[in-house]
Amino acid sequence: MTKTAVIAAASAAALLLLTPAAYAQCGGASWYGPGFHGKTAASGQTFDQNAMTAAHRTLPFGTKVEVTDQSTGKSVEVTINDRGPFVGKRIIDLSKGAAAALGFQNKGVTSVCIAQR
Repeated sequence: MTKTAVIAAASAAALLLLTPAAYAQCGGASWYGPGFHGKTAASGQTFDQNAMTAAHRTLPFGTKVEVTDQSTGKSVEVTINDRGPFVGKRIIDLSKGAAAALGFQNKGVTSVCIAQR
């Protein structure tokens, strides 16, 4: 891990400690989109791969969470509208649009911290 990545991760962790959040979790994130675009998400909404949405195993639909990439410090707010991820120990699946905003679309996976807003 580079010095910049360590600083970004420490900053993200400190931010979680300093801001009031009803829910906080750190772990792996992936993204999904093309194969699901236009299909019905678990919430009943039509999935839009370009929207700022995400899948989480347990958070209620409609919950807004701030997702911070631990390697870059970039953050994005997403709304939970689907269930998942169901691969490994990942904690959240982001829409293609959210992954692009965080800058990890080409990597496929990254480490994040999420905080409910």
